[in-house]
Amino acid sequence: MAHKWIWGLAGGLALAAGGFFTLAPGIAENGQNAVTPHAPWPVSPEAAALHDRLFIGDWHSDALLWDRDLLTRSSRGHVDLPRLRAGHVALQVFTTVTKSPAGQNYDQNSASTRDNITALVIAEARPPRTWFSLMNRGLDQAARLNAMAAKAPDQLQLIRTRADLDALVAAREAGAETVGGILGAEGGHVLEGQIENLGRLYDAGFRLMGLTHFFDNELGGSLHGEGNAGLTPFGREVVAEMVARHMVIDLAHASPQMARDVLAMPGTRPIVSHTGIHGVCPTKRNFPDELMQAIVAKGGVIGIGFWDEAVCDPTPAGIAKSITAAVALLGEDHVSLGSDFDGAVTTDLDSSELAAITQALLDTGMSETVIAKVMGGNMLRYLRETLPG
Repeated sequence: MAHKWIWGLAGGLALAAGGFFTLAPGIAENGQNAVTPHAPWPVSPEAAALHDRLFIGDWHSDALLWDRDLLTRSSRGHVDLPRLRAGHVALQVFTTVTKSPAGQNYDQNSASTRDNITALVIAEARPPRTWFSLMNRGLDQAARLNAMAAKAPDQLQLIRTRADLDALVAAREAGAETVGGILGAEGGHVLEGQIENLGRLYDAGFRLMGLTHFFDNELGGSLHGEGNAGLTPFGREVVAEMVARHMVIDLAHASPQMARDVLAMPGTRPIVSHTGIHGVCPTKRNFPDELMQAIVAKGGVIGIGFWDEAVCDPTPAGIAKSITAAVALLGEDHVSLGSDFDGAVTTDLDSSELAAITQALLDTGMSETVIAKVMGGNMLRYLRETLPG
């Protein structure tokens, strides 16, 4: 009788655990990556035709964090390969998120706060090596993207070099719908304080890294940390190694002092992958205008985000307003798209609906030449000038 009770309890626990691992990640994502319900965004035949001629690129998606097969269209989140193709996206940066503090906010977070990602990777039944190692979390997410590219090379091509990028452009000009994927890391804490781990990331295909995320780390201060700290000696070592390896340095969550320290180092040409323009949306998330100008003065580009705290109006018209302000402030050669899709943000569109932004930019009176630069041309040019040969 006792044995029957024990086995019954074990079975019940197994069913409960199975239900938890099956349902919890989806429930978590549905609460984090919503799309505001809306009627189809109007897109004129003129805008649709222009959109189909463009090379479209986006600097930031966190889709690898979530428990989804990106080769299959999903009702959750913002990004998967079918929706990217529907949105005519040619190039997508996929970032790996490895740590996020409980109570995360834009004002101040402590690095010692309980980490949200630990619970998520356990709920997603990721390999145990990822449960308490940030480096292994990053490598695990990268392995998923590499596996998808190997399984469906007609859908996804990993971009590691300029030659890879040129091959993608040629294939799309010949009619292919292949999406180029670039691996990035959301925060240098993934290195776990070891410079040799940058080489491990590079070998796994990473070509972009944000130096910080929502908290200060071994490299220096976060925009949302406990002080406006600059680069540490380790941070300077990492930045110098990234320059030597032709990796993209992303300042999206860096403190202003860290950004200035990076700009002062020789050979740096950083980007801000997902952000907004402070003059349009005066939140702490957006750098002051003069710091943005200093970044583009070194040849960087700025990715305009699609969520409320970046643009203060996440409709296509609101995104277009921030883009036109960025062009006026920074110049037409330095503005890109940086959606932050699947980054625990609510948006008014997903990656299948980017023609609505092309329409909104046409509505502002922006020329087709400048629209082509903003929607992907500037990103393509920057990567051709920056990636390893």
